[in-house]
Amino acid sequence: MKKTDLNLEKVPHELLFILHVIKEEKTTAWSDQYEQLLEKVNWEAFLKLAKHHRLFPLLYQQLKQMDNSSVPDYVLRYLKAMYQQNTFQMMHLTAEMNHLNQQFLTKDIRTIFLKGPVLAQELYGDISLRTSCDLDILIPLENLGEAEALLIQLGYEKDDYIETILGDWTWRHHHVTYFHREKGVKCELHWRLNPGPGFEPAFNDLWDRKMKSSLLNQSVYMLGNEDLFFFLVTHGARHGWSRLRWLVDIYQLLQHDMNWSQLIHLFRKLHYNRVGGQALFLTKNLLNTKLPQELSGLMNNKNRVLAQDAIYYLRSMVNLHTDPVPKEVSTYHAKHMFAMMSTHQKCLYMLSCLFPFPEDADTMPLPKPLHILYIPLRPILWVWRKSRKQTVLKV
Repeated sequence: MKKTDLNLEKVPHELLFILHVIKEEKTTAWSDQYEQLLEKVNWEAFLKLAKHHRLFPLLYQQLKQMDNSSVPDYVLRYLKAMYQQNTFQMMHLTAEMNHLNQQFLTKDIRTIFLKGPVLAQELYGDISLRTSCDLDILIPLENLGEAEALLIQLGYEKDDYIETILGDWTWRHHHVTYFHREKGVKCELHWRLNPGPGFEPAFNDLWDRKMKSSLLNQSVYMLGNEDLFFFLVTHGARHGWSRLRWLVDIYQLLQHDMNWSQLIHLFRKLHYNRVGGQALFLTKNLLNTKLPQELSGLMNNKNRVLAQDAIYYLRSMVNLHTDPVPKEVSTYHAKHMFAMMSTHQKCLYMLSCLFPFPEDADTMPLPKPLHILYIPLRPILWVWRKSRKQTVLKV
């Protein structure tokens, strides 16, 4: 095994087949490796994985190119139905994105669309080839109140009520969710790319490096390529790459022109070298991505180990988005996320744990003017909650 290889022995055969179909070049005949993988596919498992990893649009596009009797008709029909449904969904989101963008422009609120239709168009050249269930809009924190009022005026309802003490929501959280019942659209207003604590580019810097989306003839903006790479990598890593769509996004973005020195500087400055290296190992091993020489500095053994640890999420179709998350999975995920942190990030995280949490107020309610006392009281309240929990478990 090469020093850059990962052990994929426990990854389901159907998932290896899916990855091979996605990276298979469109030719008049499939490769011998494709034919060998095809023979052992369990099609029910294939469809479950295609849906879980949100890769069915790409799989349908690839598989329909070939007249291959080995793929059951019902599989292609199912993929086609999901593909068509997703196409309508993306068209619906595109229309609403355009509408919201115009509304924010009237209020002089700067907006950057993080994912959704603009990302599908930029990475795949076709909005139907990537799935999305909502609109993610990054705005300056100081405009959050005005943006929320605008969304409510447009018929959106706030679906995410954040409990906070001493204003910690501005750095512990990164977005608030709103839902439009009539339109069936979910919109997330972001003031950070990721939840804290942690360092990331300031909004003004992201705005200076933004690029205009080619999807609409409007001033619809998205992240510049280097910032987009940073965001997609940190977002995918935060979720354990439990959906391979995020990794395929990285694969697609790596085909674009990139300022590699700026990208490496970004990862080092913000202490995300481990996260960046992990993503590169995964896309190289799972999608045979050709990586530029400039990124070799991130390809060290520690990052390879982190990439191998992420294979855990692919072995059993881990779902981190639906509660309750199994105890074994949540424990593994917490340890994995801590291992991904740099020494600097770990120190920052442990310091943040000393800052009051909402449960401290539940444990010992105090008048708001006295909330500052939760800082020295937090260790005591934490120990008291733990002791009560253990007492209840014994009973």
